[in-house]
Amino acid sequence: MSTATPSGTSVATSPEVQDIGYGRVFADFYDRLLPHDGSAEQTAGVLASWHPGGATLELGVGTGRVAVPLTRLVGEVVGVDSSPEMLRRLCETVDATGAPVTPVHGDIRTYADDSRYGLVYCVCATLSLVCDPAEQRTAVARAARQLAPGGTLVVETHNPGFVTALHEGRARTSFFIPYAEPGAGVQTYSTLIPGGLWHASHLVHGGGRVSIGTEVTRLTTAEDVDSYAADAGLVLVSRHGDWAGGPFLPEGSGVHISRYRRPASGEERS
Repeated sequence: MSTATPSGTSVATSPEVQDIGYGRVFADFYDRLLPHDGSAEQTAGVLASWHPGGATLELGVGTGRVAVPLTRLVGEVVGVDSSPEMLRRLCETVDATGAPVTPVHGDIRTYADDSRYGLVYCVCATLSLVCDPAEQRTAVARAARQLAPGGTLVVETHNPGFVTALHEGRARTSFFIPYAEPGAGVQTYSTLIPGGLWHASHLVHGGGRVSIGTEVTRLTTAEDVDSYAADAGLVLVSRHGDWAGGPFLPEGSGVHISRYRRPASGEERS
């Protein structure tokens, strides 16, 4: 099977790739779920500044929100996603912009190819969509294997301390994030599930309509990701609480952004 656009960009899809269904829920309005405030371009700029050179791989490429602006700075990006719906949207963007993003249908827990990459990144809480910690560990190990010696892995996901603080001791809460466009924003109904899971239903307002999507993610700590990376032979380089380079605050940062390095051959791990 394949997913394609009328202009012809296509990607082969496989029934063997396990898809949790995120794209079936969010693909039609994913690009309205996050604000058009330059944040994707900012993320791309930081990733480019951390790129040691060589090829680039995104795990969980989605619609290409980050990959497309990143190509303007580093050239081709290989983008892996398990959702045919998301990849179809990416193909549409590639057709419209000519961005050199190569879409690949794959599962971040099992993906492997014959290339070695200077930069592998997994952002926008993609890792937390894998709700089993053992499978998260496997995903990071797979990502580490794709790195060239001296290569960089970047992982961004929700900060559990911040999410928990929002609830103020309650199991359920709601909050609204307004966007710059008039009448636009996201209303989220949030539930903490025992065992470290987070159920979030989003009502996305904008363009005169409301779209609804629900996701369940694992509240993955920075220490969790550090453990996965260390087991994969990677070394922590830096951690930030936002893409502007702000410090990570255990309860004040909405996300944690961790940068790891694969030591070059013969180089001692510190």
